[in-house]
Amino acid sequence: MLYRNLFPRDLMAEFDRLQHEVSALFESTPSIRGLGRGGYPALNVGTSPASVDVFAFAPGLDPAAIEVNLERGVLTLAGERKADTPAPDAKTTLHLDERFAGRFRRVVSLPDDIDAESGAASYTDGVLHVSIM
Repeated sequence: MLYRNLFPRDLMAEFDRLQHEVSALFESTPSIRGLGRGGYPALNVGTSPASVDVFAFAPGLDPAAIEVNLERGVLTLAGERKADTPAPDAKTTLHLDERFAGRFRRVVSLPDDIDAESGAASYTDGVLHVSIM
């Protein structure tokens, strides 16, 4: 009985499953010079013949508190999201907290041929849109 717990019935099937999982990690298609890794704020990055567009989904943030920096082809978005949950005390218990709170920093490497001076940013309905020509 101990043998069955230590080794799966079909050891080769387990090796095959593991190989597929590892292969999937290396087969991800990168966007502009990078892999999607998740984080806050969530990003969409795309290109068109006229510009590179970065969309950062950050509802509830004060737009003035978001730092946008473009230097040497690297776009950096930074800021802080304040916690909106009540402070814990003896009478309250937080059972689940999935909303990100704290400092954040996202970095996107952009194509070499962009013009950093032609960038523009806007924040509408919780979405920061940075467009660089």
